[in-house]
Amino acid sequence: MDAHRQAYREEAYELLSELESSLLELEETPEDMELIGRVFRAMHTIKGSGAMFGFEDIATFTHKVETVFDLVRNGKMTVTRDLVNLTLRARDLIKGMLDASEGGEAVEGREAEEVIAGLKRLVPPPEIGDPLPAQQITASGAAPAAGAAVTYRIRFRPLPEVTVNGTNPLLLLAELRQLGECRAVAQLANVPELEELNPESCHVYWDVILTTGRGIDAIRDVFIFIEDDCELAIDVIDDGGALDTAGDYKKLGIILTERGDLTRQDMEAILAKQKRFGELLVEQGIVHPEKVESALVEQQHVKEVRKERQAQESASSIRVPAEKLDLLVNLVGELVTVQARLSQTAAGRGDALLVSIAEEVERLTNELRDTALNIRMLPIGTTFSKFRRLVRDLSVELGKDIEMTTDGAETELDKTVIEKLNDPLVHLIRNSIDHGIELPAERTAAGKPRQGTVHLAAVHSGDSVLITITDDGKGLDREAIRAKGVERGIIPATAELSDKEIYNLIFAPGFSTARTVTSVSGRGVGMDVVKKAIDALRGTIDLASERGKGTTITIKLPLTLAIIESLLVKIGDDCFVLPLSIVEECVELSREDVKNAHGRNLATVRDQIVPYVPLRERFMVRGEAPEIEQIVVTQVGGGRVGFVVDHVIGEHQTVIKSLGKMYKDVKGLSGATILGDGSVALILDIPHLVREVELEQAVR
Repeated sequence: MDAHRQAYREEAYELLSELESSLLELEETPEDMELIGRVFRAMHTIKGSGAMFGFEDIATFTHKVETVFDLVRNGKMTVTRDLVNLTLRARDLIKGMLDASEGGEAVEGREAEEVIAGLKRLVPPPEIGDPLPAQQITASGAAPAAGAAVTYRIRFRPLPEVTVNGTNPLLLLAELRQLGECRAVAQLANVPELEELNPESCHVYWDVILTTGRGIDAIRDVFIFIEDDCELAIDVIDDGGALDTAGDYKKLGIILTERGDLTRQDMEAILAKQKRFGELLVEQGIVHPEKVESALVEQQHVKEVRKERQAQESASSIRVPAEKLDLLVNLVGELVTVQARLSQTAAGRGDALLVSIAEEVERLTNELRDTALNIRMLPIGTTFSKFRRLVRDLSVELGKDIEMTTDGAETELDKTVIEKLNDPLVHLIRNSIDHGIELPAERTAAGKPRQGTVHLAAVHSGDSVLITITDDGKGLDREAIRAKGVERGIIPATAELSDKEIYNLIFAPGFSTARTVTSVSGRGVGMDVVKKAIDALRGTIDLASERGKGTTITIKLPLTLAIIESLLVKIGDDCFVLPLSIVEECVELSREDVKNAHGRNLATVRDQIVPYVPLRERFMVRGEAPEIEQIVVTQVGGGRVGFVVDHVIGEHQTVIKSLGKMYKDVKGLSGATILGDGSVALILDIPHLVREVELEQAVR
């Protein structure tokens, strides 16, 4: 039962996310019946399955909310902002109840009572009351649908072990009866003799005829948590009268064949003794042969189209715990390391056969690596959709009119990156709403639209993803930021800084220009946390702002945190790794070049001056540098910076390993990797190294 309860929790969290998105969309288009139906189905599924798996508090509370929303579905209530507000609060309470079932903080009954009381006040007479009048509510707690009733044939064949897993099929049949007029026939043909009977197994299956106006989704919702433990077939056998004819219902042979109780061969053998309908029509001269042929072509065409559509709809997916995916990626990472060792060994021995095998293993390993990483990729739209609620609630709290728009929601990122990206994006969006977007009166006075806009966009850029948060607010106040930086002692009063350098001051710990402390901002906590979080993801963050026009924040992140393409370099006897995504080129640095720079770490690369960082000196590597060193030119923060190394070995697949707690405060390193010979190479944190050098030069 614990496995089923966990499955319910996972499904319920997904349904709650869908419920929130649907409610926010419904607020914009309150007459959309499809959205209304989606909201109702989500609550109905949460309620019905919650009762089945012992979540009685969730089932009882959701039932009351669902009953009120069913009035909306039947046209007896309209969607209002108050209704959406209360339903969103109800959604949050249901989520709190789910969290409490896993050891979270318990939901106070007073909050649930307030929500139900608020919903009751919205119900128009004479439906007001708790519960609603009995004549309006079926046994399931929801009013019958106003649409035409459709009759379905359902064959429900649970697996023998279904009862061992804690499921009672009779409860599912009882829930089906609550949907409408229902007749169920138990099929006992598979029940064994008494001496062979296993009392813990289910040997019975059911044929059910159900007439309901709820639609097929309501039927599927009944079986949603055991769909993998049963064979389920649902067919429409009467469509509410849309295609009624004056004739009788289907012939007995057709019904038995559709159910699978009579083989087509047996039926055809019987029917072969009779002439076909078309043949009889042609023989008696009632219809020309060409017309019969045309009708047969139509019949065959529609059959093929439906067959193809059903084949596409039968495509399925499976749910896999995230821990298993993480383990798979870790094992693939280990395999990549072993493959590198095999390739190195094969090259060293000069055995043609061994080299051939090593190349084949390398090809297969690369394919396996790409496949494993792609499995963990998720569309970033799942994160974007969460922020619509944040924008809506903050807009109301601050008295602003703000719309959130998105672009590139289909852009995919590694699951781990998306999970760690949520909090930084929340901080950035809150800042855009609080500090960026003006009040409606201020916007109108400035000649802007009354409604402000926060735009989230994502796009692939090589092996990285660019995420931008843009607002059309008042922009950053350069002088206010500078004054605060001087006041805090972050910069000297005489410092001459570019706009970009001024804007980057807001990432300093505790920095805030807000004059008052509110529930949204003013405490100086936020942007420095964002910076640290993005750095931890090996990403970068940039600001661009125009006074009176708005601000754009750009975050650049790697696609994955597990395995990256990198450049392997050597300094003395030590190996280091640089992310290949930021490397532009490699050039030589001779002793004469160093001498001509007159003590400055500058080199001329393609007629451009490029500053460089001598890593041998910075890491205090012992020994003499070679006569000709190598400069690895990188693109960092919109500028070019070189890093001087002894030798460039070449490209390398880097499996990222953490350095451990003892080395967590080491600056300039973001991790380590194991090379093919078993030695360890350190991964350089290039943006951090650049910032350290800039700070040192500023102090001088």
